[in-house]
Amino acid sequence: MLKLARTDYHIHPDFSIDASPVRVKDYCYRALELGLKDICFTTHVELDPVRKKIDNFAVLNGEKISVFNHTWLDKYFDDIIQAQREFKEDNLRVKAGIEVGYCMGCEKEIEEIVDDYPFDFVLGAIHCLEHIAISSMKESPNYFQSRSLSQVRTDYFSTLKEAVATGLFDAIAHIDIYQRYGLRYFGSKILKIHRGAIEPIFEEMARRKMGLEINTSSLRRGLNEFHPSREIVALAAQSGVKLFTIGSDAHSLEQLGDYLDEAQALLEGFNLVNYVFSHRRAIPYPAKSTHNRDDRKKEDMM
Repeated sequence: MLKLARTDYHIHPDFSIDASPVRVKDYCYRALELGLKDICFTTHVELDPVRKKIDNFAVLNGEKISVFNHTWLDKYFDDIIQAQREFKEDNLRVKAGIEVGYCMGCEKEIEEIVDDYPFDFVLGAIHCLEHIAISSMKESPNYFQSRSLSQVRTDYFSTLKEAVATGLFDAIAHIDIYQRYGLRYFGSKILKIHRGAIEPIFEEMARRKMGLEINTSSLRRGLNEFHPSREIVALAAQSGVKLFTIGSDAHSLEQLGDYLDEAQALLEGFNLVNYVFSHRRAIPYPAKSTHNRDDRKKEDMM
């Protein structure tokens, strides 16, 4: 019998510069309506100095501020802690996370943020290649129009390899994000560029016990499969990846919970397990052992 998905581990509240002005608590109210039990907020953190005038920002009280000014993080955690208290009796677990857009050379800045704040979950992502946002409808033509498919493959997977090698992340988001807009330029050929490149990366992720996100946002953008595709999920499992998370990548209240049950069904079809995180520790959901249940009880007392 199919288990309904009860977790959403990719949510952008009003601290993300590209998100709707929806507060943490408002997402929590909607999560209750949807029957969710464990959610994680993952505000964007982009640190590429070449793009400092474009996206090195967070939002605090409706105003953009430098992402390096950590006062936004103080307020972010205040809001999440308040939500944890407010929704505890509703049995809604509210977690603090971030989605870090990886760029080579920014490792020190990433470490400073994740070491200074008590995150539950640190999600890594590749949003830019050669300092161009391939995840952006507006910017992506500037990259794809002037690169060969071979160059896209080299650029993306070399960057992904570096991101995984840092060991800074608990999971990798939308690992085939290049498909989002790359399909417009290369057609179905781009659906195959992972072959031979992604397997050793998955092996390294498995060695590091790093998770892979099933990101459902692709379906609302008109793609036919999740990020990643079924083929890539199968390769991850064959390469030893055992930790998987599910996220809607919600940037508005209406997107919360999108296609979570279908993502859960995908995992079950491969006999894979959905995980949640607490204090950067992975926990299967729902917990299957007495040990994990005890861990969850301890977490409730914190």
